Amino acid sequence: MAKGYNANQDHLAEINRLGKELAKRAGFCCEWCSSKDDLRPWDQAPDQEPKLPHLALLCKRCRELAGGAAADPNELHTLRNALWSDIPAVAEGVALVLIRSRQSWVREAIEESFIEEALKSRLLALF
Repeated sequence: MAKGYNANQDHLAEINRLGKELAKRAGFCCEWCSSKDDLRPWDQAPDQEPKLPHLALLCKRCRELAGGAAADPNELHTLRNALWSDIPAVAEGVALVLIRSRQSWVREAIEESFIEEALKSRLLALF
């Protein structure tokens, strides 16, 4: 159990080390909705070594959505622009949130996004 704890602490320390660079990249705003409230790193690939492409700076609400919280369909439209990011944690992470909503406009938005074609196909298969 101590090994798991130490590995988690090392993982968090590495994320913190990347924090300044992440905040600058994000323009000190949520990378999904542009909010400036309660920003923290979100790790898209927590079982891998932390790297900037797998991290997104998200507000509290977007972190909740990433964790599976339900969303009002109107709220999801504010996340749509994040699909066009070239950062995997931003575009792919928000795509998964949008897919869970099953809104009719989501399929077209993902099809038009810059997400790599193979991944786009896997994401749309979840729809």
